[in-house]
Amino acid sequence: MKTGIKTDIQRIRDILSRSLELETLNLSDVTALMNINDPHLWSEVFDTARRVKERVYGKRIVLFAPLYLSNHCINNCIYCGFRKGNVSARRKVLSIDEALEEATLLSSRGYKRLLLVTGEHPTISGIDYLEDAIERIYKNTDIRILHVNAPPMDVDEFKRLKAKGVGVYQCFQETYHLPTYRLMHPSGPKSDYEWRLGVMDRAIEAGFEDIGMGVLLGLYDWRWDVCALIAHGKRLMKKYGFGPHTISVPRLQPAHGSELNAPPYPVSDEDLKKIVAIYRLALPYVGIVVSTREPARLRDELLLLGASQISAGSRTSPLGYIKEGDTEQFEIGDKRSLEEVIDRIISIGLIPSLCTACYREERSGKRFRQLTESGAIKRFCHENALLMLKEYIEDYASGERREFLSRFLMQEALKSRNGLLEKFKEIEKGRRDIHV
Repeated sequence: MKTGIKTDIQRIRDILSRSLELETLNLSDVTALMNINDPHLWSEVFDTARRVKERVYGKRIVLFAPLYLSNHCINNCIYCGFRKGNVSARRKVLSIDEALEEATLLSSRGYKRLLLVTGEHPTISGIDYLEDAIERIYKNTDIRILHVNAPPMDVDEFKRLKAKGVGVYQCFQETYHLPTYRLMHPSGPKSDYEWRLGVMDRAIEAGFEDIGMGVLLGLYDWRWDVCALIAHGKRLMKKYGFGPHTISVPRLQPAHGSELNAPPYPVSDEDLKKIVAIYRLALPYVGIVVSTREPARLRDELLLLGASQISAGSRTSPLGYIKEGDTEQFEIGDKRSLEEVIDRIISIGLIPSLCTACYREERSGKRFRQLTESGAIKRFCHENALLMLKEYIEDYASGERREFLSRFLMQEALKSRNGLLEKFKEIEKGRRDIHV
């Protein structure tokens, strides 16, 4: 019996050792991690996940905000406040002017990266609408990159979306367990499991090299869905040379008008920590995204064991930034502003990043994966995070916060040998979007 325990521990430590070399794990390795029962061994897993994240990306944490364009939807997903059957929902689709107004407001707060989100309604918020909104936001604001979370499209529609300068296309399978999927999506285009499952192939074939994937944790056993998502990502890597640019870890949360009063398969806080660590170890180069569904304390913990991107100051309803907004997609757990999240990231020893440089330097797809797996992307991430923080200080910070951020920036900049102080002087003179 003791020999068996030693063998299991040795296998886990061998997996962790390979993870530190940024090796992509196989599903047998993933299953072995999921079956750990020893809390002390989990502590080793969490520590390794943190070290892997820092080896790939350093200490930087990417910040963004979602911008909800519409809560009109023709699907009837029973867990969602946007579902067609929610007769009490207050429906809203932003006019292009309203979308521009919200994007302008977010830009004025310091955001440079937005995620546009829309329900599925081809005549109200289809590709024509998205093209107009994207074009107007790029043309009239200081937002530098737009990502899109929108329903599955065909290849021609994806080509149109990509041509407008979209960075990441994001779409979640929700659950890979077919019986559960059918139960949760009884009607509407989303009820077609195979159409949704093939969405990433169509996006890649249309030219997207950065794709965002995820499952809605709590719909089915998280072990099944996490394994399935990793398998999906590895299949894309084998076929195209790259897989997901980001993996999100949303847990099912209450929503007004939902038919679910509680998650069918609850995911505890400790489970969520395990999920983040497993994703980090299994696919070392992906960005792991934690939404504002989660409470502030837990999000801070997740940043210290492998997560690398978070939204901040989020609203999940159309026009939610300008006013109270209409029906939300889900309840928000972390209500901190962008300023508060930036301060907190620094206080826990990490570096906030509003950087968008990779999209203009064409560091995407295979090239991005090569840079991350070699550890080279970390230098870009570190210095670009500091350059963007300098911009943020010059344009948006004042008083004591400006002094606090400036002291932190100088402490970090003095560790660099790439002429950051000279670049800071250029920013002080008014130059913007300096990046390496």
